[in-house]
Amino acid sequence: MALGLSLSGCKSWLDGFQSTLSVDGPVARSQRQLFYTTCYVTFAIFLVVGGVLAYATIRFKDRGHTGAEPPPQSHGNPLVEIGLILASVLLLVIIAVPTLRAIWFAYDVPIGEKGQAYEVVATGSQWWWKFEYPNAPVKLAPTGEMPLATANELVIPAGRPVHIELRTADVIHSFWVPKLAGKVDMIPNRANHIWLQADQPGYFYGQCAQFCGDSHAVMRFRVIALEEKEFAGWLAKQTQPARSVAAPAVSAPAITRSHVVFAVFRQNQFGFGPEWESDGPTPLLDLWRAQQPPDKDEDPALIARGRALFQAKTCVSCHTVRGQEGVGIIGPDLTHVGARTTIAGGLLENTPEQLARWIGHPEQVKPGNKMYVTGYVPNHVTLDPDEVTALVAYLRSLK
Repeated sequence: MALGLSLSGCKSWLDGFQSTLSVDGPVARSQRQLFYTTCYVTFAIFLVVGGVLAYATIRFKDRGHTGAEPPPQSHGNPLVEIGLILASVLLLVIIAVPTLRAIWFAYDVPIGEKGQAYEVVATGSQWWWKFEYPNAPVKLAPTGEMPLATANELVIPAGRPVHIELRTADVIHSFWVPKLAGKVDMIPNRANHIWLQADQPGYFYGQCAQFCGDSHAVMRFRVIALEEKEFAGWLAKQTQPARSVAAPAVSAPAITRSHVVFAVFRQNQFGFGPEWESDGPTPLLDLWRAQQPPDKDEDPALIARGRALFQAKTCVSCHTVRGQEGVGIIGPDLTHVGARTTIAGGLLENTPEQLARWIGHPEQVKPGNKMYVTGYVPNHVTLDPDEVTALVAYLRSLK
């Protein structure tokens, strides 16, 4: 009864955001089946061994406390010993065959019904993720081009295999999307890969599964699977230069702190803040779609001030904003950052309050991050609340 009550309270854990038992892709399904097979075999061994032990304990217990001599001992029964050896080999084969099958299945990238697997390159850094799309080049002035690059949110076509080349910019990381596929390490100077597939459109959670420094535990990312048509539309929009908001002809009004409410930083196990926690049963994919259009109440004057600060505060030296200022490659590409649902390496939801927190005090949100250690500190970057407000408005406009 106690076990039943305990399991009934674990439903949200068993099918939670990063459950390996409630899966949505063929690779994760294969690995789950292997896990079940191993559990069945080991549970059967437990029952047999435990049953024999219980029988021997009860059957040969000295109930009279007479201190009688033990029965005659013998070397053993060859038939029993050979039988146990053969049974052990059989059980190992039962586990080994599906294990090898699952390893090959996870390694060999299939050709889906819609042709070759879609190609993506994922690069892990301390502590964020860069995703590049080799088949979606973007134009660079005057005549060059480079693969489309996004950060912390991997958007893929649903129902189609996705082949992901795994790289690291520094130390060992590990790519893991529990509902879609198992863990694969990203090792310096060594090529590695993984493939995954989302059965249906959805919003999935991933994270680094290999200790990689101070903020390893908050190195997260999202995988957004879309129907082919919606994915093609997203891809076409992402390859466009950054959105520009025309500054007003009149001088900008003085900035006040009322533009951004500085919320107290808080997060639960999955890094959500107040807005995401209050949405109840709203599908997370719908929340991602709602993030794509520009904010209705955006302030052009405030955005213009933020764009000027983006240059003045040396943000352009680390970040890229295609079509505007900024050609840095150290930090994430911010060309369409306003359309993402997360910031700070997938840790925070992309709301004005959390964005203000991240810009104003990155060292408190994610200790040891490079934006603070190699950006703010050596360049003596300081931001007052009014400047943070303007930068938030500018970054939110990049959709």
